[in-house]
Amino acid sequence: MSFLRRRSAAPTGPDFDVLAMDPGDWPGNLGAGLLPGPDGSCQGIFLRYDLFGGRGPAMLIGNLPEGSPARELDEGQVPFEVAQLLAALGNEEPVTVLDIEDTPVMQGDNLLIVRRVKLSEGRIACSQFDRSDGVLVTIATWDRPITDDLYQLLKPLPAEMFQQG
Repeated sequence: MSFLRRRSAAPTGPDFDVLAMDPGDWPGNLGAGLLPGPDGSCQGIFLRYDLFGGRGPAMLIGNLPEGSPARELDEGQVPFEVAQLLAALGNEEPVTVLDIEDTPVMQGDNLLIVRRVKLSEGRIACSQFDRSDGVLVTIATWDRPITDDLYQLLKPLPAEMFQQG
């Protein structure tokens, strides 16, 4: 994915391109969150898409750069984005990873090796892939499958979306 590149570091925003769906293409509510590091660096960004009219998110897309503590998981622990989705839905039932399956998917001219994460909560779909710049993209959805068409909708979002002030 050659169009993705590192940006210069800026403590008020990400130092990497954020790959997600354009908020203008989404008919519901959108929320974004930054994971700040202790040094002020950006350790990840996640976007929460709500199609349910304020009743909870339908999808969460995360972008975690190399070295982000949110990428460090114990055996069977769900990805950060799945935990955030469960918290936003108020679901306190324990959820674990059952299996991970690699699947090839085309995104434009790029071949992605997508890891489909199977979870103990069947209403959550989760997939992950690594970008060429080392950023891990995770998609977690509630009560809807993740189809290959979704990857075609992903594109870098403008850095200005994530600047403070």
